[in-house]
Amino acid sequence: MKYTKLQKLIFIYNADSGIRNMIMDSAHKIFSPDTYECSLCDITYGAFTENSVWKKFRKETDLQMEFLHKDEFAKAYASKFGYKFTFPIVLNESEKGLEVFVRTEELNKLENPEGLINLIKERSL
Repeated sequence: MKYTKLQKLIFIYNADSGIRNMIMDSAHKIFSPDTYECSLCDITYGAFTENSVWKKFRKETDLQMEFLHKDEFAKAYASKFGYKFTFPIVLNESEKGLEVFVRTEELNKLENPEGLINLIKERSL
């Protein structure tokens, strides 16, 4: 698959923002990890803190990144066209608009931050 030149990667979690949701998500990860519905959260965060491998990559990369919860994405990127995506997802914001960079199904198959990092590096060349 050929990607338009990357301008900004937008990571959208399959979770809503807010302290209450954060607490509920953390509890869900701890008590019922097999039914937790945000693989992007699992890859980039533990129950309480950002994964150290992911954090190192994020801080050292030249790629511009934005991280949003699905409610924040809906508000920030609302348009008359009404983007229809499944979550979690990683999008590329380019001159052509928003393009899928890593599909939900691909994220759901990843097991660790190294897999996501390798996929990003591979596709951003």
